[in-house]
Amino acid sequence: MHALYLKPKEHRRIQKGHLWVFSNELETVPHDIAAGETVQLHTHDRKLIGAGFFNPNSLISFRLLTKGEELPDREFFRKKLQEALTLRQKVYQLDDTNAWRLVHGESDGMPGLIIDRFGKGIVIQAFSAGMDLHLPMISELLQELLEPEVIVVRNESALRELEGLPLNKAVIHGTKTQARQTIHDAGISFEVDLFAGQKTGFFLDQRENRRIIRKFSKGARVLDVFTNDGGFGLNALAAGAGSAILVDASEDALKRAEHNAKLNGYDNFSLIADDAFNILQQMIDAKESFDLVILDPPSFTKSRKNVPGALKAYRKLNQMGLQLVKKGGFLATASCSHHVAEEDFLQSIHQASLLANCQLRMIYRNSQPFDHPVLLSMPETAYLKFACFYVTR
Repeated sequence: MHALYLKPKEHRRIQKGHLWVFSNELETVPHDIAAGETVQLHTHDRKLIGAGFFNPNSLISFRLLTKGEELPDREFFRKKLQEALTLRQKVYQLDDTNAWRLVHGESDGMPGLIIDRFGKGIVIQAFSAGMDLHLPMISELLQELLEPEVIVVRNESALRELEGLPLNKAVIHGTKTQARQTIHDAGISFEVDLFAGQKTGFFLDQRENRRIIRKFSKGARVLDVFTNDGGFGLNALAAGAGSAILVDASEDALKRAEHNAKLNGYDNFSLIADDAFNILQQMIDAKESFDLVILDPPSFTKSRKNVPGALKAYRKLNQMGLQLVKKGGFLATASCSHHVAEEDFLQSIHQASLLANCQLRMIYRNSQPFDHPVLLSMPETAYLKFACFYVTR
């Protein structure tokens, strides 16, 4: 096994629990080692740290998997998958939900790997060259542990390009027909397409937050912006909302949302296919108002340098949303931009409230659900911000 050596003092962060080594932290970045190969990492004074995946083509040159002499072999991956499964089985009951994230990358000790479970289907994403090489073995272990009908690989993220990896997707176990799964979550059913749907087929990270908005949805007129598959809007309808308007720029997403609404027997909803900022302005001009406005946008920035622009966009979006909330109504708003700190996100909402001439009382604040754990030594594993506000004038 090849050996890598850190520059002086560059071992401190990784010994505190971080799992990445950047190329400028290594004594040398050898180019005679294949991308994804397993290597051992040492401190500058030749003390063994552990083993992991190396990629000479990536800024993140090394991802740590094991400590000391332990090797990341088949038994290591079986143990890690079982540990991840045990956590999910402790926090979720199948009669409550049959869909959850099984592996959340670094947080579950498997850097560069995402695995989502949807009913009897599984979706895998690999973001590192090392994990990419191990997908056949990981698929075999998942079949042994969970006996799924179908396993889909969705390697379409631009993050793979940073590793020098091609983009692709494929059904590697089962059929495309079986990739259409019906999941349930807190009494609501969703039909998801694991092969053709967004990301891994469905956004699981807002599960608890969707349920929270039920507390102030009964009898409400609801506006769900960036609805995607209808997750927030359907939870509002399940709680007895009087009506819900579901907005998304994607007509395909709205078709899925409509199908899911009808699947659950709801008919008191309407759909609008339009840019969020455009439709919000139209509603403001028409002096419309809602008891509950939900804003769940995609990430507004993929890099730290664009954070100022992202905060400006969050401020504008929330200002427009607040202008549509009735006095005594509620705003539920989120950010999935990793580079945007929660403090800055909340400050942008406060600024939005001043521009909208309203007063906010934060009544709920949350982040990621149990199946998206955060590794305290790696801030990169935390990304979701969510808050609910009581709005007065």
